[in-house]
Amino acid sequence: MDLLNLGEFAGGALQEKANGAMQKVLENMQDPNTPYKVKRGITIKIGFVQNEDRDDVMVEMSVETKLAPSSPVHTMMSIGRDLENGEVYAEEYGKQIKGQMSLDFARTPAGRVQQIDGDTVDTQTGEIIETGSKVVDLRKAAL
Repeated sequence: MDLLNLGEFAGGALQEKANGAMQKVLENMQDPNTPYKVKRGITIKIGFVQNEDRDDVMVEMSVETKLAPSSPVHTMMSIGRDLENGEVYAEEYGKQIKGQMSLDFARTPAGRVQQIDGDTVDTQTGEIIETGSKVVDLRKAAL
């Protein structure tokens, strides 16, 4: 004689919860953003509370899953201070080398160029684009 049939117990509610938990575990196992080695699990709890006369029992059922957590995502950021307005900034550079400029950004936008102490300066990078001072050829200078 079967005392417990999960498919019929509580009108099939326990079977439904167990199937839902199994679906969550399988989806978690297929998620590439979770570590593959972490053990997953399903726990079915059935609790019984009877009355004083011992002729009536309240049955409480719960299904819990233990899933692998999502793996962390990493990136890199360069931080500094904007020379134009003095504000602190953070800029993601991902897989590039810090400070490396991609060819898409080779031209300096006009709004970023300023004259500082006679030099033309890119205010975002601090690069001196054109110097305002005269270059002295020391080979021709009189001693």
